[in-house]
Amino acid sequence: MPFSKSPSARMLARADELRRRIEYHNYRYYVLDDPEISDAQYDRLMQSLRALEAEDPQLITPDSPTQRVGAHPVGQLAEVTHQVPMLSLDNAFTEEDVIAFDRRLRERLETSEEIEYAAEPKLDGLAVSFLYESGRLVQAATRGDGMRGEDVTHSVRTIKAVPIALRAGAPLRLEVRGEVFMPVQGFKDMNARALAQGEKIFVNPRNAAAGSIRQLDPQLAAARPLDVFFYGIGQSEGWTPPARHYELLQRLREFGLKISPLVKQVRGVQGVLAYYREMAALRSSLAYEIDGVVYKVDCYAQQRELGFVARAPRWAIAHKFPAHEENTVVRAVEFQVGRTGALTPVARLAPVFVGGVTVSNATLHNMDEVRRKDVRIGDTVVVRRAGDVIPEVVKVILERRPSTAQEVALPTICPVCGSDVERAEGEVIARCSGGLYCAAQRKEALRHFAARRALDIDGLGSKIIDQLIDTPLIDGAPVRSPADLFRLTAPQLASLERMGEKSAANLIAALERSKSTTLARFLYALGIRDVGEATAAALAEHFGSLEALQRASVEDIQEVPDVGPVVASHVHTFLQQMHNRAVIEALREQGVHWPVQTPRRPSAGEGALTGRSFVLTGTLTSMSRDQASARIVALGGKVSSSVSKKTSYVVAGAEPGSKLQKARELGVEVLDEAAFLALLGRVIG
Repeated sequence: MPFSKSPSARMLARADELRRRIEYHNYRYYVLDDPEISDAQYDRLMQSLRALEAEDPQLITPDSPTQRVGAHPVGQLAEVTHQVPMLSLDNAFTEEDVIAFDRRLRERLETSEEIEYAAEPKLDGLAVSFLYESGRLVQAATRGDGMRGEDVTHSVRTIKAVPIALRAGAPLRLEVRGEVFMPVQGFKDMNARALAQGEKIFVNPRNAAAGSIRQLDPQLAAARPLDVFFYGIGQSEGWTPPARHYELLQRLREFGLKISPLVKQVRGVQGVLAYYREMAALRSSLAYEIDGVVYKVDCYAQQRELGFVARAPRWAIAHKFPAHEENTVVRAVEFQVGRTGALTPVARLAPVFVGGVTVSNATLHNMDEVRRKDVRIGDTVVVRRAGDVIPEVVKVILERRPSTAQEVALPTICPVCGSDVERAEGEVIARCSGGLYCAAQRKEALRHFAARRALDIDGLGSKIIDQLIDTPLIDGAPVRSPADLFRLTAPQLASLERMGEKSAANLIAALERSKSTTLARFLYALGIRDVGEATAAALAEHFGSLEALQRASVEDIQEVPDVGPVVASHVHTFLQQMHNRAVIEALREQGVHWPVQTPRRPSAGEGALTGRSFVLTGTLTSMSRDQASARIVALGGKVSSSVSKKTSYVVAGAEPGSKLQKARELGVEVLDEAAFLALLGRVIG
């Protein structure tokens, strides 16, 4: 057995110092909300620790900040029995309910004095128990039925706001309770990414938080924006807790546990009602969802005297906000076309007052959701609205379905431009294929067309494009297609806001220069779905001319090394649309051109990666995914958009998607970025 030299005292001290400093700054950032260093400085500390641990893996400790993402998924969630039950709370829905609650407590305590309460927001998340022993996190479990929950330690360790080690002074053993939640903006961003990748979306932030925590693979949980507020304890050893709940929370904060900044001590029933009104006013501006407030008798001696009833304490109550959900009828379903061509079904509703506003429209997300919820025109449905989240249909009340209810059908042509609607097999999102022509996609199409890696029209930024589309400049009409860009004159451009004569002249010159391009750049600029730089280059090299590509069948296009059946279908459909052909012809009439090239069909066996297929997921730091694809294709390999048993490698960058999980399920070899670069280096020699 080879001799393994122990780390030097200097390296041990350095690693310990870095871990201490990182945890201190985590405490400043997550708990105190008062960071002392910039994000860049924090990142440098983490990089230094990672580099040190990479130099000698013996330096890695289980509680190192670098080890938040577990290496392996668990097989299943084990059952955990709570030593102190995690009880639920009774609810109050009106001021009268709260007044009655306060009166009952004073009667049971036999006092006429006002009771002091600790009041805090009621987060709409997932209750979790966190067990610390000797200051180290050893277990985390969901509430479950209050008596037994599920072990989610592997996922909870990935939440940056959850300390793996408590600060000095913490008890020998401490079980603390907290609410894991997902901030609203993080929820929106995560769902937007899922929609773009054709993956299932979550209904609301609470479901997203619960689903994330219960993931078997901690890396999937780590990729999701989870946060936590701690609100109490279950059991403890080795210390004497404070006499009041509010004081306890402050001690938890000193241990490094994040508590809600909105917790307050209030006195009497008028104090709690004033707090409720304050939180109701703040509700829509908070970064996370709350569905009410919680009042707890602040004094622990009084809590013990009041005791429990059934499965809830007598000394606490949840005062719920008015419902974000109401019932209404679906009058029609229409399809909106987004800037990327995605068709979104929208329910037109009988107007209903919900969440403080009158709602008459609600998103249905996509056709899979329509089918899953079985929404039909004429149905009575439950509609939810929370904060500024777009109203959505939660479920159908089937017992109220009329015999005349009509099923929702996906349009075959775009409701905006009349182009064919595509929905690839196995994908969630249906899209309009008229990218160059469709008014709904016009701004995005022009931005892509002018991008540096496309036609590279210097000076044609988003704000200018917005004005060109909104301002009648050409024969009394705005710019409607990329070809119209080359019909603009300097005086027309100079008339735009913040566009002087010199800037206009420079943009005209940039437009003129962009006319001389390559077939690969032109194909990429067209914005055909799933056609990146590498695929465009492969198409150009294989067919040699645009005319040959336009004549090609789906089967012909699949012969291109970088192209599978889905991408081939997208390319063929796009080029067969008459409006897209008309725009392409107009561009050529305006002088857009490229050199003639000879088709090059690689012979079988050419290239060091011939016969090997790759799937890319996540973000690479050393190159873009298109650049990675180009390098693979140049070496004879194939790049696919989906993982199958035939996939040779999945290359996983930062924040990988569901393709990583699919690869593990199928036993496909996964390469991180370093391993991928090493493979390229080996085959190049």
